[in-house]
Amino acid sequence: MVNVRTVGVIGAGVMGRGVTVALRQAGYRVILVDRTEEVLERTRRQLRDDVRLYAMLAPGSSLAFEELADQTVFTTKIEDLAEADLVVENATERWSVKQPIYERLGEILRPDVVVAVNTSAISITRLGALTGRPENVIGMHFMNPVPLKPTVEVIRAFHTSASTVDTAREFLSSMGKKSIVVNDSPGFVTNRVMMLTVNEAAYLVHEGVASAADTDRLFVECFGHTMGPLETADLIGLDTVLLSIEVLYDEFKDSKYRPCPLLTKLVDAGLHGRKSGQGFFSYQAAKRG
Repeated sequence: MVNVRTVGVIGAGVMGRGVTVALRQAGYRVILVDRTEEVLERTRRQLRDDVRLYAMLAPGSSLAFEELADQTVFTTKIEDLAEADLVVENATERWSVKQPIYERLGEILRPDVVVAVNTSAISITRLGALTGRPENVIGMHFMNPVPLKPTVEVIRAFHTSASTVDTAREFLSSMGKKSIVVNDSPGFVTNRVMMLTVNEAAYLVHEGVASAADTDRLFVECFGHTMGPLETADLIGLDTVLLSIEVLYDEFKDSKYRPCPLLTKLVDAGLHGRKSGQGFFSYQAAKRG
């Protein structure tokens, strides 16, 4: 494996914060990049809460905020990633947002640096082509919350080299993560199935077949799922879920991926799930706490 000591993380949202905590728990230095100082300052505050939460949920891998901040560079300059030995990109699930990032990465990074795309549905092959070094680009689909999930879906794109796959798997192993390698296709395995399930569950609520609570109870109590599809959607973020379903709909041109109108309405209303305090379920009390 390439000697990885410093990892660049692009995007300081929910996934970027989770990846940052997991990387610092594994001892990596992190360069965290986002667009504005305001976003980064908010991220610093949220990371303080995150590390407290993970210390309660997984005491064996606890990390003080001071330890995290000591080896984390917060920056708005993507050029600072020139120091990175590996990059994990977590930007918003929009092609218009990701495209200029990958064009810049091809100019900034050393030739041997692996770029891991943490995306829900967008083509890894298409993003890799923008860098001019597609053999170094691979999908690394972390699940939320990143520090608590043991397995990562790794996506081999058309040009991804065997050495890049090996580097990605060894890197994840160093973080205490298992990996399962699949081939590039819209939504890969997890989200091609999961987003369709979430969308269909939303339709059940939209059509009045069942409430959100009863829909989820059936999955938890009948199938033994830890949480139902709609609570899972709230955890992911309904805005991210909607963007992923729209990508699947655009890529496959199949009406089964047509976004549920209720899901679109909730996103338009700013009800994005846990992060906003309201989605299919209410989290206002937890948000106040």
